[in-house]
Amino acid sequence: MIKIMPNKNRGGEVDTSAYSFAATENVRNLHTSLDVYKETPLIELKNFKGVRSVFIKDESQRFGLKAFKGLGGIWAIYKVISDELGLENPTLEEIFKHGDKLSEMTFITTTDGNHGKGVSWAAGLFGCKSYVFMPKGTVEVRAQAIRDAGSAQVEITNLNYDDCVKFTARLAEKNHWHLIQDTSRAGYEEIPAQIMLGYSTLAYEALRQMNYQRPTHIFLQAGVGSMAGAIAAVFAENFKDNSPRITIVEPIEVACFYETMRIGDGKIYSATGNGQTMMAGLNCATPCELAWKILRRYAADTAIISDDIAAAAMRTLAAQKIISGESGCAGFALVNAALDSPELKNALELDEQSIIFVINTEGDTDPSNYKKILQREVSP
Repeated sequence: MIKIMPNKNRGGEVDTSAYSFAATENVRNLHTSLDVYKETPLIELKNFKGVRSVFIKDESQRFGLKAFKGLGGIWAIYKVISDELGLENPTLEEIFKHGDKLSEMTFITTTDGNHGKGVSWAAGLFGCKSYVFMPKGTVEVRAQAIRDAGSAQVEITNLNYDDCVKFTARLAEKNHWHLIQDTSRAGYEEIPAQIMLGYSTLAYEALRQMNYQRPTHIFLQAGVGSMAGAIAAVFAENFKDNSPRITIVEPIEVACFYETMRIGDGKIYSATGNGQTMMAGLNCATPCELAWKILRRYAADTAIISDDIAAAAMRTLAAQKIISGESGCAGFALVNAALDSPELKNALELDEQSIIFVINTEGDTDPSNYKKILQREVSP
């Protein structure tokens, strides 16, 4: 099942200069200085189902974490550590000289999977402590992956995602820990803003790999929307008044951007579904305010997809030798299904000249379920 909702809020001006190539130089410098840094692949599917090209940025190979989230987590933690040590744009070597102070620092976050893994990994890299709390319904394999990635103590709670975010915020304040959350709110914007800037490295890699060719369409999956907002900002900054057509993709039962665009009064609204989806990385009920400011201006529409659409896309990508998890495939999943439907192609303004950019945001972060889906042993 697929439904498309035009962005009734579209308009206004947004300053994207913080996402320019020059302004994000320090972000890239940090990422490329890591021993584990390697540019992730960009795969082009030419003449896919009648369109000119589909470019897929494969983040399943990022930092050995099977997901892109480490880009934002390490940049935000780096910024906090730099401020705590009183250093301006330090090298990693300069930071590591302060091991005694690093060991006393503690970071905390809520996650539905990949963000927590990135925080755990980054905190562990710097020798800091971390705590990660996960919403109810999280499978244990995702929690263990976070423990294995770095330093975190991990707990699956009986709270939904939004309540879990509030819980960790209270713990951070009580214990004077550093909250690294990708959901902004009034009074808490700096860290989410830095996390979003961390994702700019992904976009600039992709632009270079495409030889700065302008995509006509970009399909971006969204939980709270931090990644989608950051990618939209980079492309808007680089293509100015000719920004690509952007569509946000969400699970049917956790579709906060869909609800926000449906009501269309400029305010943020939470999802109204039952919260049940195998796309665990997108199971977030309320948009990030910073991301919404960007997407309100640059997203043409949002689409909701059912789990079976995602499962079909996972199998299609596997046939192309791309390992894509339940959330990772969501942007491509809409493309894959829409190109088989004249009605959806028309709604999304797709034709034989379309150049499409999507991001495979995660690999097989739930290996057991991934195997079952590829073998058609489950019916999402």
